[in-house]
Amino acid sequence: MNVPSELRYSTDHEWVRVDGDRVVVGITDYAQDALGDVVFVEMPAVGAELASGATFGEVESTKSVSDLFAPVDGIVVEVNEALNANPELINEDPYGDGWVLALTPANPGDVEALLDAEAYTTLTES
Repeated sequence: MNVPSELRYSTDHEWVRVDGDRVVVGITDYAQDALGDVVFVEMPAVGAELASGATFGEVESTKSVSDLFAPVDGIVVEVNEALNANPELINEDPYGDGWVLALTPANPGDVEALLDAEAYTTLTES
């Protein structure tokens, strides 16, 4: 399983990458593997205010439908429009082209409170 060390992780299997004054969010390799072939991604509107732990969308696969949860409080500044036509990008490149959204965090320090790669690996192995 691929767990990049430079990212932070939620216990709900979202990853977070700090990108200047915003954070990019996606689902982990572990989560996309468990889901199977992704066929649809529901994303929030740009400008939506997200609360940490709240549902912000869902991923539909050939096996199931799973909610997506905000890893930190923030305002959505961009969504990955490429997922509308190619939701399989989540399977093919979960940490790259398969990102879901970018947000401006309400408190940038909240990112540091998320799991590091080692802690996330421990979570998924238990």
